[in-house]
Amino acid sequence: MHIYHYDEKFKYQGEDVIDDDELPKNATDVRPKEGLYLPEYDENKKEWFESASKEYIESLKLKPEPADAVTMLKKQVALLTLQLSQLQRGGAS
Repeated sequence: MHIYHYDEKFKYQGEDVIDDDELPKNATDVRPKEGLYLPEYDENKKEWFESASKEYIESLKLKPEPADAVTMLKKQVALLTLQLSQLQRGGAS
């Protein structure tokens, strides 16, 4: 039997496979829903729900890396080189 452990505050603690038909304390055979960040078990409803705050979930999402100084300087040099070559040819084309 596949079981899912939770702590004294009903927070998910991992899973296990057991041969016994009897559930250990602080375990259920109800699988947590996909996509939960901090699953918490409700014994009365016999289901898992999301216990993470929106702020916590947002903090885990990948943020785009800011361009590093070298990359920014390379872009600026390329733009200035283009502008200089246009000026030398008599203006923008």
